[in-house]
Amino acid sequence: MTSTTPAESWPQYYVGQHESKRQLPISPETLHQALEVGYRMLTTPITTPDFHSRVLTTLSNHLWDLKTSSNGASSIPTIPTLSPTDTPLAPGETLSQLFGVVSPWIDLASPDPVVFEISRQVLELEVSYAAFCGLGSVIIPGPKLQYGNAHGEGVAQYAFAVQEALSLSNYTQLLIHLPMVYHPDQDSEDVEGSLSQHVRSEYVEEGGKSEHDFLGTWDAWNVIRTVCKYNARLLVALAIPRHLPPMHVQSRWLSEPLKLLSLTTQTFSPYLGQYPSLTQSHQALIHRYMRLRIPPWILLCDVGPIPGSQTQDPVSLLSNGTHTTDPSVLPTPAEAAHLPSQNKAPNSGKGPTDYLTYILNDLQRKQSPLTILESFGAGYQDYLQGPLQPLADNLESMTYEVFEKDPIKYDAYESAIRKALTDWDLNQKPASAPDGRSVVVAVVGAGRGPLVTRALKAAGEAGVQIEIWAVEKNPNAFVLLQRHNEMEWHNRVHLIQSDMREWQGPFSSSQSASTNQHQTPNQTHQAEKKKHHHTIDILISELLGSFADNELSPECLSHPCSLLSSPHGISIPSSYTNYLSPISAPKLHSDIQLRTLNGDTTAVGTPYVVMLHAIDFLAKKDVERGFWRETTKEERGKGMGERRKVWRVDEEAVIESAWSFEHGALKKEVEGVKGDNRHNNRTASLHFNIPHRGVCHGLAGYFEAVLYDNIELSTHPLRMKEKGCADMMSWFPIYFPLKTPLYTPSSSTMTVTIRRVTDSRKVWYEWMVETFLLQPAADRSSTIPSTSNSDFRGGEKREEKREGVRDSKGTGMGKAVREKKIRLGVSEVGTSKENGCMM
Repeated sequence: MTSTTPAESWPQYYVGQHESKRQLPISPETLHQALEVGYRMLTTPITTPDFHSRVLTTLSNHLWDLKTSSNGASSIPTIPTLSPTDTPLAPGETLSQLFGVVSPWIDLASPDPVVFEISRQVLELEVSYAAFCGLGSVIIPGPKLQYGNAHGEGVAQYAFAVQEALSLSNYTQLLIHLPMVYHPDQDSEDVEGSLSQHVRSEYVEEGGKSEHDFLGTWDAWNVIRTVCKYNARLLVALAIPRHLPPMHVQSRWLSEPLKLLSLTTQTFSPYLGQYPSLTQSHQALIHRYMRLRIPPWILLCDVGPIPGSQTQDPVSLLSNGTHTTDPSVLPTPAEAAHLPSQNKAPNSGKGPTDYLTYILNDLQRKQSPLTILESFGAGYQDYLQGPLQPLADNLESMTYEVFEKDPIKYDAYESAIRKALTDWDLNQKPASAPDGRSVVVAVVGAGRGPLVTRALKAAGEAGVQIEIWAVEKNPNAFVLLQRHNEMEWHNRVHLIQSDMREWQGPFSSSQSASTNQHQTPNQTHQAEKKKHHHTIDILISELLGSFADNELSPECLSHPCSLLSSPHGISIPSSYTNYLSPISAPKLHSDIQLRTLNGDTTAVGTPYVVMLHAIDFLAKKDVERGFWRETTKEERGKGMGERRKVWRVDEEAVIESAWSFEHGALKKEVEGVKGDNRHNNRTASLHFNIPHRGVCHGLAGYFEAVLYDNIELSTHPLRMKEKGCADMMSWFPIYFPLKTPLYTPSSSTMTVTIRRVTDSRKVWYEWMVETFLLQPAADRSSTIPSTSNSDFRGGEKREEKREGVRDSKGTGMGKAVREKKIRLGVSEVGTSKENGCMM
């Protein structure tokens, strides 16, 4: 039951099954049958209906004692440890393909301390026994959020209970089963037999229901994982609803540690002949989530029994007759008596495996193949890599080889070199070579020579004669350059083993390139003092890092650019600009936190190179996009044609530029005294609007570089495609982490301050984040504050004119509103000084 598409072209879907009438315990035969039809995992309750009955009896007796006792107080009873009749589980080989399900009738968010404590004990007993048996994953029902007029007040105690459960095992993963979106009616009907039905009235204040909240369950999850300190064994089992929420909610859950996507029959839509299917929006959502580095499993809930398995008499599973109307809650055998027959799925007219067949044969096959970048980066998604130290370290051949596999970058370089040479020839610029005809081209930081090869090819295609020099400090790479010169370049290249910052430039000599290439750095330096040096016409380098200047391109090019012929000398690249945006990245924060716990004192101060994927951009803006759709019969009757363009408003990430560097004969930096690098310091203060509440874990950094004229390279996620760099593999984004995540409310603003700092030895970055709310107040003045000027410092008032602003009552236009920025939080200053890039 698999697709015929090659497996390596898209992620594999692993599907599990939950069935409320499943026989207990699950036999090896049942598991084998499930594997035969295509399932890869089954769920199992941890306890039986007998245990449920015993807990209810204990709770009821205790509450009766409290009600009738003269002193009105007694200690909360202790639930005895499990007995053989309380659980169907036992250690065995089948458990490796089972997920345990904690009883959904407990209430860990209850305002009644007795109900909470009984629920906490049940959770502890079930998780502890599941871990003992060897279950790798246990699903816990999410917290109940609404009690009367109180919303979410029990989430903290729920979180502490989960934290305690995590301490019961070193290996078992706990999956919090949450609906994607909280609905006010979600908690209106409890599971029959739920402990929440025994909450005493004095602990519930009656009132209206809370409003619909798209991020309500995410907010609860954020509290839980924060209390649990981003424990790597705490994951999300996300219930996919019939009607999907807005894209910003879908993106938020993409950034969280998804382990399961649960789908009920209500998630599907019947297709022709009642065959189950998912809407295009659901398909796009699942395909997107399946692009994660570790794709989540799909859990089909109550879609029919496993063919060939025996379905137990429902009467034997009945215990206090339970029933659920919430599709996000996984039913247990105690609920089975009141559920409809599962011999055939409700929306299916063909059989109980229709849903599985659809997932594996239809949905999986509809995935678009992995892009070149996705295939290349397999295994690197959200994986933290320390930045390179190209000046302090000599790179290994394998590192060069990885970069050289990027055809997009080198094609762009070749095009830039060819265009620069062509323009040089067309504009009849004077050449700097002693013969007066050859354009002097220098490749600095030549590595293993890919840019040298491209320069020679570009010169041949442009029909321009060149004198080419290659400078490389790495003695190991220099050996390979010599071999290339002899075997591939026919000794046309002048090779210099030297640090580009000490090279005195091209020189005329009777010695050949092959002679020069064998000189030691010291011999080269001494010999060059006796040579007649001439200038460079075109300087080529590939020194850019993930944040453009983080691998010291400005420092490295400062001296070589002084060797360019004036005024025509060209640097490729000619300029580069870096960009930043605040992001939510819980997985990266968890990984950095783990490194810190393992003794890495620089973990929180390292700007990491990361193929960002499981993230959510916090700063967003509305953009209007047009797309084509087929017209309806009525529209075609009105002469609208087969297709029409419609418009919709989407949200787009906001990514702001920080600073730029420029190089070339006309863009020379003003250098200070020798050893003074302060002219390469930079500072930026960037301002972002945050439309939806979230948590900032750090900053995502990108760059764009102009190689020559209109030929550019870009890692900017919104512009990569239009600049032809969508599949460029040479650079992953950079990530500046925050030591402590910073919560950002809806409709807040954020100021990001970042500095590039240098001394005589190294370059490092310092960064911080501030969050603000705007506090309005009625005022007849004509000014309100600006949030966009880079010289603003929060907590003060800045004012600017704005036309057409409603007054505080919203009754008229023209009256202005004065607003004050109220600082909500400030992050600690992040600094990479300890492991800065050495010069």
